Amino acid sequence: MGRAWVAGHHGEFLQGVFPDGRSLRRGLVSVPCSLYCSEATFTASDEPVVTVEPAWKAKAHRASVLALGELGRPAQGGRLLIRENIPPSRGFGSSTSDVLAAIGAVQDAVGGTLPTSVVSRLAVHAETASDSLMFGSQVVLFAHREGEVIEDFGVPAPPLEVIGFGTSGDGRGVDTLALRPARYSAWEIEAFRTLRVMLRRAVRDQDPELLGRVSTTSARLNQRHLPVRDFDRLEELARQAGAVGLQVAHSGDVAGLLFHPDAPDAQGRLETGSALLKRHGITDQWRFRTDK
Repeated sequence: MGRAWVAGHHGEFLQGVFPDGRSLRRGLVSVPCSLYCSEATFTASDEPVVTVEPAWKAKAHRASVLALGELGRPAQGGRLLIRENIPPSRGFGSSTSDVLAAIGAVQDAVGGTLPTSVVSRLAVHAETASDSLMFGSQVVLFAHREGEVIEDFGVPAPPLEVIGFGTSGDGRGVDTLALRPARYSAWEIEAFRTLRVMLRRAVRDQDPELLGRVSTTSARLNQRHLPVRDFDRLEELARQAGAVGLQVAHSGDVAGLLFHPDAPDAQGRLETGSALLKRHGITDQWRFRTDK
């Protein structure tokens, strides 16, 4: 028997297309969030078939079969059990968490270890597009439809306090399978180039304010592709509360006000941000730190 658990994320600091050699590649930088997680248990059996519970966890099932093949056990069967508390379709990375937990449980059960680059490739094969959760808190610009790292920034992002909230009103999220990949303009592509440089500096200098600017700009660019209701008002609320920025799930309905954890009166700023959101009619809120 093998076990593994994987925390989700909270949308993205940055998502777009980025130069890589002579081509442009779609990429993202995820926001770490440990509020939710997936836990997988894999019990090997003598039967040559893998079953999964719940039965609808098809992506996790596919991932476990792929992992067994990669580990030299293509005929190995077993029972995969997934337990998770991640709301689907909202931008918390529920599918990727399930997939990575399944791969981790298989590795634990058979005593094998797969390189992160292989895990990334298997995750994309299992779910078409994957978040970068396999890298933990380390900041990477991840080609989510190819399972490859475009740029490794080497260290975690500067810590942030986040007030997360839902933007859809009904909490039903976004059907990511029906969401067509964004078609970016030449102007947007150039903006992503600049944001990548800013992100690199924000991570190097551990600068929460610069990271907040990157995240807010990326969220605004995403308005043409997956609009957030009352975005201008949310930006204004962030300024009024003393937040360093605003972030969104680029393929979900969660968003967050970002706060410098060591700013003067940090707790007061968080309380003000929550109160302003409630006054705006947003009561579906939660709080977390990106480094915990």
